[in-house]
Formats: sequence, C-alpha cells, structure tokens
Amino acid sequence: MPRSFGLTGGIASGKSTVARILEELGAQVIDADRVGHELLRRSNPVHRQVVARFGDEILRPDGEVDRGRLGSMVFADPEKLRQLSAIVHPSLIARVDELAAELRARHPGAVILVDAAVIYEAGVADRFAKILVAWCRPEQQIERLIAKTGLSHQDALRRVASQIPSEEKRRRADYVIDCSGSLAETRTQAEALYPEIKRLAEVENRNSKFETRNSKLEIRNSKKES
Repeated sequence: MPRSFGLTGGIASGKSTVARILEELGAQVIDADRVGHELLRRSNPVHRQVVARFGDEILRPDGEVDRGRLGSMVFADPEKLRQLSAIVHPSLIARVDELAAELRARHPGAVILVDAAVIYEAGVADRFAKILVAWCRPEQQIERLIAKTGLSHQDALRRVASQIPSEEKRRRADYVIDCSGSLAETRTQAEALYPEIKRLAEVENRNSKFETRNSKLEIRNSKKES
C-alpha cells in the first residue's frame, strides 16, 4: 500500500494554513486533530477510557469532554499528557490508516496528506513517505497561539514546550515550509513543493501496484509447485 505524506510542525506554526493550500492544489487531507476530537465523543470507547483516567471534572454538562479543561490539565503535567497520549494515539493511528485507505481507493495516485501536530512525538514518522514541516520562529508561535486561543503567556509557553522544538522538527524534515513571512510567501512555497510530492505519490502508487502483482505471481507459482 502506498504511504501517505505527513505534515507537521509546532503548535501555531502555520501547519493548518499549509494543509489548506495543499488541499486547494489537489491533496487529499486527513486532519488528525479532527479525528482526535471524534474519538473523544461520548459515542466512542476512547471517551470512556479518558474519563475513567481523568475524572468527571473534564466533562461538560452534556457529558462531552471539555477539551479546554482537559488541555489545561494535561499540558500542566507531562505525565498526564503522556497518559492521555497512550490512551488516544493507538485509536487515532488506526483511524487515520482507515481514512487513508479509503482515500487511496477513491483517488489512486493522489497525494494523501496527514495533517498531524505530533508525528515526531508519537514516533510514527517512519510510516510516511515524506515529512513536511511548517515552521516559524518560536516567538511567533507564542504570539500566534495567544492571539488564536486567548491563552495566557504562561499557558502558551507550556503548550509549545510540550512538543519537540520547532528547530528539531525542521532538522528532521524532508521538506520545510517557512511560515514566518506573509501568507503569499507561504503559498508560493507550497505551490512550488506540490508538484514534487504529487510526483512521489504517483511513484508510490506504481510501486505498490508492482509489488501487488509480484505477490500474486508468487502465490500462483507456489500453487503450481504444490
């Protein structure tokens, strides 16, 4: 099966903006954050596990998880963040894989892009064909995060500190999109990169078909020999 492409970056680094631009260009985007929200709904078994671990205090009156309250709890305590990740990540990875397979079936050869903030933190970078990192300066991250969420400066620092530093993600990346400038500059970089990852997606698809044909041939030969 051809592998997807991963898009990651520090919180408030411009990752969602890059995902939106690449989607406009033709990429099929899976928003891992949205999948995570779905897993926390009352109808999902993950909801029960999270509530069992962190208590009813994280619930809204309607029984749904108050993500803001849960976030404040886990980002203030690295061990609680680790525990939450241990509960959510396995189901999240499995669901993303399901969605990717569905998209490949409908759009052979397309760029399947997984937009996920914690690809490196979750140790799943090797599942992807290539990793794209959206990057901006650390001080910009803090400013953007506060403007977007209304968090205090201290809480914003905690959120940023909970992730691998942006510079480290930048160093590990196959491709970097610098989002420290204007939206137009970010778009120019994404538009220049898209043909390359589109070409790689088509190669992945061809290789997958070739491997499938060889596998079927081996099975047929094995049957003949038996």
